Amino acid sequence: MKTKNILMVMMLFLSVSLFAQAVDDKKVVADAENAKAAFLEVNPKLQRYFDDAKAYVIFPNVGKGAVIIGAASGNGAVYKQGELVGMASMKQLDVGAQIGGKAFREIIFLKTDKAVEDFMSNKFRFGSNLSAIAVNQSPPSFDVTYTDGVAVFTLPKEGLMAEVSVGGQKFEFRPFD
Repeated sequence: MKTKNILMVMMLFLSVSLFAQAVDDKKVVADAENAKAAFLEVNPKLQRYFDDAKAYVIFPNVGKGAVIIGAASGNGAVYKQGELVGMASMKQLDVGAQIGGKAFREIIFLKTDKAVEDFMSNKFRFGSNLSAIAVNQSPPSFDVTYTDGVAVFTLPKEGLMAEVSVGGQKFEFRPFD
């Protein structure tokens, strides 16, 4: 009975995380600015990534839930050379030994013209070849290199999840008119 209740809670969290993301652009942008401040508060060395990137995307609230198969989604704000240029959505699907639910923030820094073009033409996605660095668990030196012009950082918000999984994220960019 207890296992059944846990599974029901997990499925509820999964459905909420997939469908209850904020879609109001102004709220997402405000949340993205707050997320940026939270990242910089935890690790001020991130400022050089904001300064050096040609573009970056801030997902202020990504929800993930999993019971063997995991899914996550979030909405974010896209900045090119520090100026807000559009919105983005992210979907993630993975499979493996995983159970639980969590919420986190994610920033994707795009350093090359090709990475920016791929993201803004909706060709950008990543899987197992690109990993995210947890800002609150980074080494003191914080020397993270870009992979194919991309660096990704996450900051946990809440939740509990155990996972060893393989999957990927897909993004959709929507420019402002």
